[in-house]
Amino acid sequence: MGKSILIEDKSYTFSDYFELAYPTKEIVAEFGYKFQLTKLELPKQPVAEGSLNRLKEAFYRKLPHISINSEAARREFLVSPLLLELLDYIDFYIDIDYPLNVSDKLKGNIDYLIRSSQSLVVIEAKNADLERGFSQLSVELIALDKYLEDNSALIYGTVTVGDIWRFGILERENKTVLKDIDAFLVPADLEDLCTVFMGILKSPKP
Repeated sequence: MGKSILIEDKSYTFSDYFELAYPTKEIVAEFGYKFQLTKLELPKQPVAEGSLNRLKEAFYRKLPHISINSEAARREFLVSPLLLELLDYIDFYIDIDYPLNVSDKLKGNIDYLIRSSQSLVVIEAKNADLERGFSQLSVELIALDKYLEDNSALIYGTVTVGDIWRFGILERENKTVLKDIDAFLVPADLEDLCTVFMGILKSPKP
């Protein structure tokens, strides 16, 4: 790659990467990583049929009465209810606005850091623009790769605007960020989305 797209002496937080108009592949290349858009084979574990009906019906009934025009609103009315529901099926811990400081160009707060005994997931919640949101998520995954001392091969992440969720994986050995070509819609794909979360958080470390 040629000239750096980052200002040499400038300090960057994770949210600063959302503001950059460069493609994700150029942003991750700044840290020596590659990027690939692909169809991910995400781990899945089914939930009992009908168990999510209450939450799904609540979304359909209540969301038309709520003005969801900010990141805070999306986190409160779309993201948080889903995570609280998942706690009924699996044990995990949620750190909100988790601070991480790896370097001057890899620091900031992670919206949600979810940890189970088996794996972890980074969730980046945005008000708009999934593309730039995924760039920010990618940098957060890279920061965790440098921060974590465990030997897991993969780090999972997902970016959401509340009603749309897209997953990504950081392959640590290959230093490659993979972005899923597919996305999940909420409430329509609520069951499928939850089976992926269950699969990731219950699967043994790769």
